[in-house]
Amino acid sequence: MSDSGSVPVFNFADRLAAAIKAKNNPSVAGLDPRIEYVPAHLIEKARKASISGDKRKWQAEAVLSFNKGLIDALYDIVPAVKLQIAFYELLGCEGMEVFRETAIYASQKQMLVIADAKRGDIGSTAEAYAQAFLSPGGPFEADALTVNPYFGCDGIKPFIDACAKNGKGIFILVKTSNKSSIEFQDIETSDRSSGRTRPLYELVAEKVREWGNSQGLAGSCGYNSIGAVVGATYPAQAVALREVMPRAFILVPGYGAQGGTAADAACSFGSGGAGAIVNASRSIMCACMTQGWKDKFGGDMVKAGLRYADAAREEALRMKEDLNSALISR
Repeated sequence: MSDSGSVPVFNFADRLAAAIKAKNNPSVAGLDPRIEYVPAHLIEKARKASISGDKRKWQAEAVLSFNKGLIDALYDIVPAVKLQIAFYELLGCEGMEVFRETAIYASQKQMLVIADAKRGDIGSTAEAYAQAFLSPGGPFEADALTVNPYFGCDGIKPFIDACAKNGKGIFILVKTSNKSSIEFQDIETSDRSSGRTRPLYELVAEKVREWGNSQGLAGSCGYNSIGAVVGATYPAQAVALREVMPRAFILVPGYGAQGGTAADAACSFGSGGAGAIVNASRSIMCACMTQGWKDKFGGDMVKAGLRYADAAREEALRMKEDLNSALISR
């Protein structure tokens, strides 16, 4: 992110590529905090410190402390965080303030911030979304935003314009990691020019490639700031989509808890193991809840929770090694 009114030094794709290279780690930590993920000692501290006793307020404070602890443990080894906005909206106005403060704190620690809000609309509404998330000084400013392409070009252009103007990026939903994505994304469509049929997600990928060629979006790293979301749970499709979108940065969900492996995630990378970043949320946030970690403390969940940041760091380092090994093996 940038200070209000400042001019971006270089584009999002270059900043992301540089951050990945500096930390030799193509991963992003998803901060999608449910209150049940927050260790007991942080909840108790926030509850006791609460003046009003408002449950939503002290829960929001506990989540913010949890997020800051994770960022402190990860910032030197993980290049970016992804904040899924639904978990912050769940806590109301206080939760949205936690979203904002978490984004600012991560940015201060030199981590890139991806707002996972899957926004999409047309006209002034899309412009308002872009202003909120992709403008310097916006209330929820991030370095990049996930975007739903269902409205077509009218719904994408305001975000592209904001990226070009402000040095930001977007990740457009192309082939998502969930099982039911096939219900719409895999529908076979007729191509009138060639006479062949193709899945809808491939047509969306072609649009991503086209939009990425817009002026002011190409980075010197070889990729541009109009990226795509392609799930690790669909590796064969990822290989095909990388060919369609050779210059798009790809955000890869579905690794870990959803069943995607490092080898699956590697299918979204370009030549030289570049051009993609892999997300993990629960496996990092909740690392202290695993049986292996609890066993270190005799099964004591409270004691394990006191070391949640250490557990998260250990898992992030394991993931880094897992991904880099998979990329070397390709």
